[in-house]
Amino acid sequence: MRSVKRWLDHSLTAQAFLIFPVLVGLAALFRPNEHPVYWGVQGGLLSAVTLTVLAVQRRKTGRAVGTDARGIAELQRKLRRREVPREPEERAAMRRLVAEQLGQMERGARWLPYWLGVMGLIAVGLLVLGVASGSWAPPLAFAVGVFAFCSWILWMRRRALDRFRFMRSALRQGEPVS
Repeated sequence: MRSVKRWLDHSLTAQAFLIFPVLVGLAALFRPNEHPVYWGVQGGLLSAVTLTVLAVQRRKTGRAVGTDARGIAELQRKLRRREVPREPEERAAMRRLVAEQLGQMERGARWLPYWLGVMGLIAVGLLVLGVASGSWAPPLAFAVGVFAFCSWILWMRRRALDRFRFMRSALRQGEPVS
């Protein structure tokens, strides 16, 4: 299992092998009356868009950190496991990665309350429409799902911030004092 996770971390091809069947399944779930070829085409197009976004993000992060995509994946693996790099060039790359990721999260934090508000308004609006029409069970399930999803987003964001702050402080402690 560990080798599969590492393969998924390092390879866009591996991610494509995972994303494509999931998207074809979702297309089949949401459009059951369409032809299976349509599902495959839609899954392929959405997979191509998703992988293009991932590749652009990796390239952008790689430029900011000064390493390639494989190096970024390895640094992120160490970050998840809270392994502090020992080699000076790897420490410098990790320092740049942490600074880049923390900067992105701080810039994104401005929009988080708006995003959560819009999600809440959509859930409450659907719930009100459902109660008004007499069918309240599906909108209630949707509202509970939105709440769970938003809670998960906030939890993952807090975990990531904790990891980045831990690594930033661990890298500072290992620096020689001038």
